Amino acid sequence: MTSRHLRMWARVRAYIALTKPRIIELLLVTTLPTMVLAAGHLPGLWLVLSTLIGGTLAAGSANALNSYIDRDIDAVMIRTAHRPLAQARVAPRRALIFGIVVGILSLLWLSVLVNLLAAILALGAILFYVFIYTMGLKRRTPSNIVWGGAAGCFPVLIGWAAVTNSLSWPPVVLFLLIFFWTPPHYWPLAMKYRDDYERAKIPMLPVVATDALVTKRIVQYSWVMVVVSLALVPVAKMGLIYLVASLTLGAMFLFEAYALQRRVKREELPREMRLFHGSISYLSLIFLAVAIDPLLHF
Repeated sequence: MTSRHLRMWARVRAYIALTKPRIIELLLVTTLPTMVLAAGHLPGLWLVLSTLIGGTLAAGSANALNSYIDRDIDAVMIRTAHRPLAQARVAPRRALIFGIVVGILSLLWLSVLVNLLAAILALGAILFYVFIYTMGLKRRTPSNIVWGGAAGCFPVLIGWAAVTNSLSWPPVVLFLLIFFWTPPHYWPLAMKYRDDYERAKIPMLPVVATDALVTKRIVQYSWVMVVVSLALVPVAKMGLIYLVASLTLGAMFLFEAYALQRRVKREELPREMRLFHGSISYLSLIFLAVAIDPLLHF
């Protein structure tokens, strides 16, 4: 491979990195199961691909615009110092244009190949993440991730709308499940990187509150999350597979939340990342149960 090709490939990778692919993966994990639940069976392959591609573009747009706005924060935080704008691998103006163009492409894609409602919801997700969370809440309030996390809940609405061209109570319950999952997922990470957020002057809850209060809030949100997950059983007429999965996974999540709280009370090593990584497994597995239950309904 020539040096020119290497430079070109490095540039492509930098633009891909702007979209934060690992975050997009987590969003897509919730979209496909919601589509299966909405259809009651496996939806058509073309509809699935069209929705996932459109959702990827929408999330990539929001993440790229977030990277543009937060480039000053990313440059001073160890956890984010490797990002393209922080390392000047992409010019800020080009990152802004890239984010806008990808967002427009996502809306056109969803409008033409899925339906208008899915496109409108995708637009709502982009605007909410960029203007409400990134520009409005993130630098102003310790509740930033609580309300701002709603942007990450939109994929379930988009997935449901893609199949039914409407909205109803099951996707609302799934929306709330992700909404209440987000704080106990993100606060352990913020505990781990408290110094980073403090250096960047981001008032995350672990920066402005004691670990005892943070872990108390984590336990509270975890309980609400588990209750909401069980609410899907009557609302969406879920079967035994989902019921057992939601009870088992919920119990495991609560065990880790309480374990973190106990370690903080005893002034032991918190091991915050146990709950952070466990929360990702929880979301992936419970949405796997959402997908399997309609196919093997007991």
